[in-house]
Amino acid sequence: MQVVPPALERLIHDFSRLPGIGRKTATRLALYILRRPESEAQNLAQDLLHLHSAIHLCRHCFTFSETDPCGICADAGRNRRLLCVVEEPGDQLLIEKTGAFNGLYHILHGVLAPMDGIGPDELKVRELLARVRSGTVEEVLIATSSTVPGEATASYLADQLKKTGVAASRLACGIPMGMDIKYADEYTLAHAIRARQHMVDRS
Repeated sequence: MQVVPPALERLIHDFSRLPGIGRKTATRLALYILRRPESEAQNLAQDLLHLHSAIHLCRHCFTFSETDPCGICADAGRNRRLLCVVEEPGDQLLIEKTGAFNGLYHILHGVLAPMDGIGPDELKVRELLARVRSGTVEEVLIATSSTVPGEATASYLADQLKKTGVAASRLACGIPMGMDIKYADEYTLAHAIRARQHMVDRS
């Protein structure tokens, strides 16, 4: 005997296919929607239906946007000499929340993963180098993650950028704010040492 109605089971299955969503969470989300007024479910369905037709990639930075160019690329107040390279649009959103970066972005849409068939041609690397060679960019901040694929991607980009003559910097990583150093693992501590900043210059 089937306990879960087929329509509800289909929705649970759809939710469980999302990243980080297991069956228990998918069931909770599906039941929540079922308990809400039908109008809310219809609004959600309409938003999902129109998502792909409303949102496109910005022709400059390749972020998701309803306008082309996107709001950041069109902002005359941004520092166009500084370009931050990130893996995904979500990384761009996180950096923007800090308010510490006022340059432009370039989204790769992934990282190098040769075992999965993802090389430079599958990412927006060619477009990045074309932007850099346009002559307006003076520094590229490589803000890929500190995972093995992220580090490999950063190393590859640094090698490619050497040929362009622009400065390349790497997003610093190491000991988190408020963390006691004795609780840091060796890998994190090694990164913190390599990414150290000078507090007093030699006179």
